[in-house]
Amino acid sequence: MRFLLIIVLLLIINIFESCGDRMESHKITNITDKGSLIKKAERFTIEQKEGYTRVTIINPWQGAENISQEYILVKRKTELPDGIDSLKVIRIPLESIICMSTTYIAMISALGEEKTISGVSGKDFIYLDNIIKKVEMGLIRDVGYEANLNKELILKIFPDLVMMYGIGSESAGYVAKIKELGVKVLFNADYLETDPLKKAEWIKLFGALYCKESMADSIYKSEVDSYNMLQSYINKNITERPKVLLGLPFKDTWYISPGNSFISKLIRDAGGEYLWQNTQSDLAMPLGIENVYLRAIKADFWLNIGSINSANEISNVDKRLMELPCFKHGDLFNNNKRVTVNGGNDYWESGSVFPHLILKDIASILHPGIFNDHELFFYSKIY
Repeated sequence: MRFLLIIVLLLIINIFESCGDRMESHKITNITDKGSLIKKAERFTIEQKEGYTRVTIINPWQGAENISQEYILVKRKTELPDGIDSLKVIRIPLESIICMSTTYIAMISALGEEKTISGVSGKDFIYLDNIIKKVEMGLIRDVGYEANLNKELILKIFPDLVMMYGIGSESAGYVAKIKELGVKVLFNADYLETDPLKKAEWIKLFGALYCKESMADSIYKSEVDSYNMLQSYINKNITERPKVLLGLPFKDTWYISPGNSFISKLIRDAGGEYLWQNTQSDLAMPLGIENVYLRAIKADFWLNIGSINSANEISNVDKRLMELPCFKHGDLFNNNKRVTVNGGNDYWESGSVFPHLILKDIASILHPGIFNDHELFFYSKIY
């Protein structure tokens, strides 16, 4: 079940990778972007008020509509401003956090606050070596996941915050169990952003939680500049747009990322043409292998091929895939170059903070020679 959950989550990520003791929902019509420090991201806002900071998470799980969750960040040893609901308050800077996704670890690490990580979910999916070592030493605890959450361990750690993702409203069930312990919870919706720079802007949420707003803003501005500079260079130096196939079938179904997805935007910015770039959907599109095959014949490159490490593994999935021209030409690349022996993949960690590294990799694959002597960072050639 853990493996299936990870597969589902990664599919969702490709589509688009402080809180109170209770999380109250209200209509998004009550939210205003006026005064928000967020410029690109669509799933959260940050507003600085007199004596506190208000964070609003918008539609925090797939399929959510008109749902928002509000959190009030107040500095430690400071009196609460008048009219503030204490149930929504979290004291900052954070001193202890449990991360239910490795993406959060990467953003916390970028701010130099790894020491505050007290717990993780699924130690085998972590890439950062120093975090892995702390887990092995027992300094960071693995609290489990969903129905298998170790509630007693969470209560023992009693962090300032548990940050998690939600893959549906059903997530509220196990969240309620955590909240019953008096632990504060925040749904992070970064994986639902449909643009690399929108997702990267979530570092500003961590900046607010750690009172490092200026540092987070500086990191983000630098990333925006790097990404936009690369994109501009790519657009000026390409003469064609190779067609790109993504993913791998799961059993008899190929879950296709739509054209308004995170990875589709990366391919377009890298000078490619995603085979399904003209589609629009909030969900992965399940298609039969035969339907995908008919379009995949046109693909020049095949990227992000699940857990595949060799051509033989693809033949084991479906021998017909070996007849694709991109397979015969050997133009297969997977985002698995920076992977631990247990499966922790840095593509999903630092790649979320620094998407320009992914952009440069994909552009180098689709347009060999566009960047002289560039060595692929996240990707490796399958064969």
